Amino acid sequence: MTKNSKDFVVPAGKKVKLEKWPTIVKPVYRSEAQYKELLAEHTEELSSLQSMLYASSRYSLLLIFQGMDAAGKDGVIKHVMSGVNPQGCQVFSFKHSKREEIEHDFLWKPVTCLPERGRIGIFNRSYYEEVLIVLVHPEILRSEGLADELLDDQAIWKNRYTSIVNLEKHLYHNGTRIIKFFLHLSKEEQRKRFLHRIDDPKKSWKLNLADIEERKYWDDYMKAYEDCLSATSTSHAPWHIVPADDKENTRLVISQIILDTLKNLKLAYPRVDSKRRNELQSIRALLGEIHN
Repeated sequence: MTKNSKDFVVPAGKKVKLEKWPTIVKPVYRSEAQYKELLAEHTEELSSLQSMLYASSRYSLLLIFQGMDAAGKDGVIKHVMSGVNPQGCQVFSFKHSKREEIEHDFLWKPVTCLPERGRIGIFNRSYYEEVLIVLVHPEILRSEGLADELLDDQAIWKNRYTSIVNLEKHLYHNGTRIIKFFLHLSKEEQRKRFLHRIDDPKKSWKLNLADIEERKYWDDYMKAYEDCLSATSTSHAPWHIVPADDKENTRLVISQIILDTLKNLKLAYPRVDSKRRNELQSIRALLGEIHN
């Protein structure tokens, strides 16, 4: 990897203009063979670090993936996390809210899905949908049953950003490390991927007319993402804007960022102190007795 993962971080307080962030960059791999080799190295190292994360049970890791349809979120999760022990990893997808969720605050459901210490939680889309799709389609907000005085257009989005930042700060101070990825896809690349899905029986089921209808709101979504990224990228839970037009490159960049975060935790297997050593010797003696 030659690209510095910090190059993709949105600095806290920075006003984001997505047109200034590339959707494709020079790849960190030279060939398809090298891509596979690098990804295999990353997944093997990630598996090792995840084992230590699970064994030490001091921190948890929350990965948040956001992006337009066909940005490659599913593919990243499938390929990058392929070597992680399923016991230590949980994936949640957030779609349209159910009645039970609507009757609670917008962060209630995500909080119930947070990873325990020692585990990796993956949100394929997340509570950020409540300041993205709900902002672009205000009729969703009006259907959520909120009191009229809470629907002030000037305040509700700022209040939601504040709630999100406060939640993520609380999680950080309680041992959850959060990495947020916005997969930055160009509109033209999305068009090409949609066309490819039509011709691929394994992917055609993913495409419907509603996806095409949403393309009409592309500019509105970009503005919503700009406001969201600007308001909620912090030092304790930064956003990473990852170029997504090259799927292979996207996976390598994201896997490297995850590895860097885990390495910074200085993970290690629990130390064996004298008390634990005596306990293990007792276990050895019992096993010896059973064997005899």
